[in-house]
Amino acid sequence: MEFLQFRFVDFIDVVVVAFIVYQFLRFIKGTRATQMLIGLGLLFVLALVANFWELYGLKWIVASFKTIWIVAFVIVFQPEIRRALAELGRSRVVRFFFKVSPVRPIKEVVKASELLRSRRIGGLVVLEAEVGLRNYVQTGTKIDARVSADLIASIFTPKSPLHDGAVIVAEDTILAASCILPLSDSPILDKKLGTRHRAALGLSEETDAACIVVSEETGSISFAHRGKLIHGLTFLDLEKKLVSVMP
Repeated sequence: MEFLQFRFVDFIDVVVVAFIVYQFLRFIKGTRATQMLIGLGLLFVLALVANFWELYGLKWIVASFKTIWIVAFVIVFQPEIRRALAELGRSRVVRFFFKVSPVRPIKEVVKASELLRSRRIGGLVVLEAEVGLRNYVQTGTKIDARVSADLIASIFTPKSPLHDGAVIVAEDTILAASCILPLSDSPILDKKLGTRHRAALGLSEETDAACIVVSEETGSISFAHRGKLIHGLTFLDLEKKLVSVMP
């Protein structure tokens, strides 16, 4: 019986589908999209019930939504889709054909974090990796200067006109300061955290940038990367994290 035959290509098909589902669930884990996905699942169940029991009124309502489900899906999961496409762009296959400039300002950034902490000054520094940050650079003030711990620390001095927002660094250059980043709306984020932490996590959810936050109140060092926020790092821990995630 042909329908019982299991070919090698069928195995590949199952593996690919399972991988796609796993990656999708990983992207939406801990985000608002999780609850929205549950809502879409309930609508699907309602459609099955309506068809099985011949509930014409409910079938009409569900059918009316079918024409907009695809558009609604794209709108609802827009952040996750951006993350997925960014992850695809970071794959080894793509990197083989498109060389990305390395980022190596780690020592100066760690030193800048030390200066900010010692002076009890808050700060948010972003290191560009393989996903370009041009859109966010354009929201700030152009600096275009060689990476320097002293310069970064001076930018975040409270009296500085550029102390609000983020400093974005690419390779050995400070591209811009006072940049506006997307705020995370993750439900698992501690409500006590300030705007800098939410901005760092928000950017890390959409790009592969490494974000360092120095708390003005506590002097604590936090690190955000790929949708995860880690608190209370030592400077040695921070340097190790940056070395491990930067290309």
